[in-house]
Amino acid sequence: MTDRPHGKPPVRLKKRAQFLAVRRGEKRRGRLFLVEALRRDDAGEPRFGLTVTKKVGNAVVRNRIRRRLREAIRVHATRDMTPGTDYVVVGRRELLKTPFDELKAELSRRFR
Repeated sequence: MTDRPHGKPPVRLKKRAQFLAVRRGEKRRGRLFLVEALRRDDAGEPRFGLTVTKKVGNAVVRNRIRRRLREAIRVHATRDMTPGTDYVVVGRRELLKTPFDELKAELSRRFR
């Protein structure tokens, strides 16, 4: 657990190479999403990226999933991220029907 202030989002992964690098790491599968995690060789802030494939739905659906995930990470799951680790969360369609509290709990569990 980090001493990160509540509500401050972790650093985002933005470049394709960063996302591809995380794919070499550990995979944690779940009903709502897949979490890929890769330890870096530093003790820096945790970083995360979000992916939602076109198989999930059109742009509106994919963006809703991304917004829910981003908010769940911001308000809750950031505390469970390990320093020096990159995470990629691949969202699934079931995430839209899940209550937000359940989503937050599942995300925290996968990060730990």
